[in-house]
Amino acid sequence: MCHRVRNYGNGHSRKKKRITSDLKIPYVFKGSYRKANRSSIHSFTGIGDEKALKIIRKVAENFDLPVTTDIHTDEEAAIAAEYVDILQIPAFLCRQTSLIAAAANTGKVVNIKKGQFMSPESMIHAVHKVRECNNEKVMLTERGNTFGYQDLVVDFRGIPVMQSFGVPIIMDCTHSLQQPNQPSGVTGGKPGLIGTIAKAAIAVGADGIFLETHPNPSEAKSDAANMLPLAQLEALLIKLVNIRQALVD
Repeated sequence: MCHRVRNYGNGHSRKKKRITSDLKIPYVFKGSYRKANRSSIHSFTGIGDEKALKIIRKVAENFDLPVTTDIHTDEEAAIAAEYVDILQIPAFLCRQTSLIAAAANTGKVVNIKKGQFMSPESMIHAVHKVRECNNEKVMLTERGNTFGYQDLVVDFRGIPVMQSFGVPIIMDCTHSLQQPNQPSGVTGGKPGLIGTIAKAAIAVGADGIFLETHPNPSEAKSDAANMLPLAQLEALLIKLVNIRQALVD
C-alpha cells in the first residue's frame, strides 16, 4: 500500500512518517513544485521551480522517503528527475505521448493519472508508451470520471480492469471528490467522503492510495476543499490496514 500525503512542515512530516512506519505502510511524499492546473490565473502556483524541487529533495533525505511530483512539459521531465523518484503525469495530460516518453526515458518510475475523460480500458495505451521506451516502472492512478459539468464519480470496476495491465493501481481519494469549475473560480469538494472512497478502493484491491492532508485544510494553498484533516489520518489508515488484512485472511 502506497500513500502520498502532501507535507506542511517538518513536524507534520514526522507525524506521518511515524504513523505509516507503525502501521508498516510504504509512504511516498508528494509535493507539487509548480501548480500548473488552476481554476483562476490569480491562484497560488508556487515559490519557484528550483527552490521547490530542492525542498522536495530535502524531505526525501531528511525522512528517508521516496518522493514524487507532477510534470507538465517534456523539458520538465529531466529537470524533475534529478530531485524525485517518481514522475507523475497529471490527468489532463495522460494522452500526451511526448510527455510520457520524456518521463519514461529518465528511467524513473512513471505514475500516470487516468484522465477524467478516459475509460479504464483506454489507459493500456499510456502503459504501452512507457514500456516502449524500455521502462517497465509504470503505475496508474484512478481519480474519477467527469459526471455532468461540476462533479466526478468513481467507478470501482476500473481498478481490476487496469490491474489486468500488470501495473500497480493507486486510488486518488481526494481529487476524485473534487467539484471543479465552480462559479467562484475555486474548486470545491466533498472531503467528508474521503474515508468512503479509500475504504472502497482497498476493498476492491487497490495497490495504494493517494491522500492529501493538512492540519488545517482551510489554510492550504491549493485543494483546500479536498483535504483530509491531519488529525483524522491515523484512524483512517488503521481501518484501511484492517480491511486489507481481512482480504488476505
